[in-house]
Amino acid sequence: MTEEPIIPSPLRAGSPLRTPRAAALAGIIFSVLLITALVLLRISVPAHPAVPGEWLTDPGHRTAVAIALNLIPFAGIAFLWFIGVLRDRIGQREDRFFATVFLGSGLLFVAMVFAAAAIGGGLIAGMSSAPPSPGTLALGRDVTSILLNVYAMRMAAVFTLTTVTIARRTEIVSRWLTVAGLVSALVLFVGIGISPWVELLFPVWILALSIDILAAGLRSSAGTAKAAQA
Repeated sequence: MTEEPIIPSPLRAGSPLRTPRAAALAGIIFSVLLITALVLLRISVPAHPAVPGEWLTDPGHRTAVAIALNLIPFAGIAFLWFIGVLRDRIGQREDRFFATVFLGSGLLFVAMVFAAAAIGGGLIAGMSSAPPSPGTLALGRDVTSILLNVYAMRMAAVFTLTTVTIARRTEIVSRWLTVAGLVSALVLFVGIGISPWVELLFPVWILALSIDILAAGLRSSAGTAKAAQA
């Protein structure tokens, strides 16, 4: 009795994974969540270091900070998804050197933002047992500020600059976005200490980039549909 050869069924055949172009919405979600979190933090945490504990003693400020800190994990998840979407859009034109810097800076940005949020969350959690000492509050504030403004935003600048370089070479986005990204990266590099609101440049640029990617995907889908009907 001879065995018949096993013919692989179409259901078992491997097929390449395709990230839907609509997944560029992840960049929009990231931008909206991060902008909301940063604005809540800036208006709730006092800018003057002489009053480091005001946002912990005032219920309204403490609630706003807690909401901002709870938004950050979801923003980070959306940003990781956005990185995958952007790499999918680049495709085979991806340069290994720039791809490594692009991915590394994005991961470091998320890690540092998460670390800063964890420190702030720890200070809020400590209020349930015993109010932290002024020295602990000052230290937590300084560490959070350095992580977010000095390190995370520098990584955001590297990510933006690398993305601009990749976009310029592959022409995957509009030209004005590459110029705006270059300006944003330079400001984040050298001007982050001028005003705390400068850090909003990064999520705003990601928002514009995501909308451009989403619009390009919709135009491509519309063109494919018209070609199929012709």
